[in-house]
Amino acid sequence: MTAFDELVAQLDPAMAVVTTASGNERAGCLIGFHAQCSIEPRRYAVWLSKANHTYRVALHADYLAVHFLAQGDLEVARLFGTVSGDRVDKFSQCAWDAGPGGVPLLVSCPNRFVARRVSMLDEGSDHACFVVEPMEAWTAGDLQPLRLSRAKVLDPGHEAQDRPAPETLRAD
Repeated sequence: MTAFDELVAQLDPAMAVVTTASGNERAGCLIGFHAQCSIEPRRYAVWLSKANHTYRVALHADYLAVHFLAQGDLEVARLFGTVSGDRVDKFSQCAWDAGPGGVPLLVSCPNRFVARRVSMLDEGSDHACFVVEPMEAWTAGDLQPLRLSRAKVLDPGHEAQDRPAPETLRAD
């Protein structure tokens, strides 16, 4: 482990689930890379693994929803972090409502927001950054987030090396 790896491992980020939709396709995945990135105008950044089905759907989507997981949401994290949307319809296994553009809103995750996609940055690493503009947000009060240290017991649905070749991921 390098000093950088050791340093960031101590940060223990809050976990979230990003959901999106494009056409008739829905997708969602567990993320640990996300942050507010502007105060005015309001902007939030989420980094999606290029190995995930969610990344490929988000390339064509106008809206994303970010659901902040509470400490008791390990089963939601398990569904969206260990099951690949390439093989399973995750939304058939949970309750959800359709938001703008059909983006799935997870009923069990009341701390969330829906946002319009503003830009996307792909600098060649295993994740791409989607910058979004929050449109509508909901909160259930005091959120005690599910942290990466607790979610580490989950086996990812894809490893970083599973990502498709860059030429197959064009956003046409």
